[in-house]
Amino acid sequence: MLAAVLYGREDLRLEMVADPVPAAGEVVIRVAAATTCGTDLKVWRRGGHAKMLRPPTLFGHEAAGKIVAVGEGVKGWRVGDRVVANNSAPCMKCFFCQYQEYSLCPNLTWNNGTFAEFLKIPAPIVQHNLLLIPPDLSDDLAAMTEPLACVLHGIARSNVKPGCRVLVLGDGAIGLMFVAVLAYLQESGNGIRESNNLLLPHGKVLLFGGNDRRLEIGEKLGAFKTFNYHQVADIPGVVKELTDGWGADVVIECTGVPAVWETAIACARPGATVNLFGGCPKDTTISVNTEKLHYSELTLKGVFHNTPQYVREALSLLATQKIPFELLISDRRHLKDLEQVFQDMRDRKVIKVVINS
Repeated sequence: MLAAVLYGREDLRLEMVADPVPAAGEVVIRVAAATTCGTDLKVWRRGGHAKMLRPPTLFGHEAAGKIVAVGEGVKGWRVGDRVVANNSAPCMKCFFCQYQEYSLCPNLTWNNGTFAEFLKIPAPIVQHNLLLIPPDLSDDLAAMTEPLACVLHGIARSNVKPGCRVLVLGDGAIGLMFVAVLAYLQESGNGIRESNNLLLPHGKVLLFGGNDRRLEIGEKLGAFKTFNYHQVADIPGVVKELTDGWGADVVIECTGVPAVWETAIACARPGATVNLFGGCPKDTTISVNTEKLHYSELTLKGVFHNTPQYVREALSLLATQKIPFELLISDRRHLKDLEQVFQDMRDRKVIKVVINS
């Protein structure tokens, strides 16, 4: 089969590799739609990922398709089922899994290789994170289940309360997804559960980004106000002007740039929660004003990845088609165009691109 293999920094090659064959407990799907992601872009630019993969490796982690082969012992799945698989599954046995902190599982089974004709799904993912796609949901949107699950996990961990004014920093696909879901929850009165607390965000969502076209999409997805940071000399100052001089109740950082992490902290009001969601390059550091952290009682937290609960909630939310996530799809391209697609992502010409083989 034809597949994308990552060898290092911006070294992505299309190669003919052996068709996957399912072992016991595994299935193989024919990829109908694979979507690009900001994480893929970072991995392509950096040449690897601290947890998900090490080159040389098959590449890509968001996809929907149909089962074409079923391994021995697989129950509940058959050839022809239209499915979406998360790119990981927890072990369900370790210390963290016993505390239901599944994203911290040190034994996560990772899966990459969606930019290919076929994709083998490991047994733990088949068992815990393989889902049937609802009949009325397109493959393009179903493929977004994984990043949306990460967003739902992020919102649930962000201490969003009724009336909160939320600031999102970053107008990539993940930042725009945060805006869309927060705005939807505000309008619908629905919520996302974290333990036993129902989170009902009814406040406004502010979005800062660097691309006017993306900011326009942010407005269509429900952002109350958007700002191009290239035109703002003092981001914390602007945020405080819009929040009675205090700062945002919740700040969600979605760029993975250490300097923006520091900006996120500076934009938070006393008592705020700052979700440092964007993963920074390995071994980077930031500076934190200890006086502000202590006396302003700030909560700083990193939130990583997703859990089986949010994978299911993400697919259910996509199936409602109440949020126009299709606005995030900039183009549809063939697998042979993948290198150009990543160059376009690097140059911020596209948001998400659907790759067809």
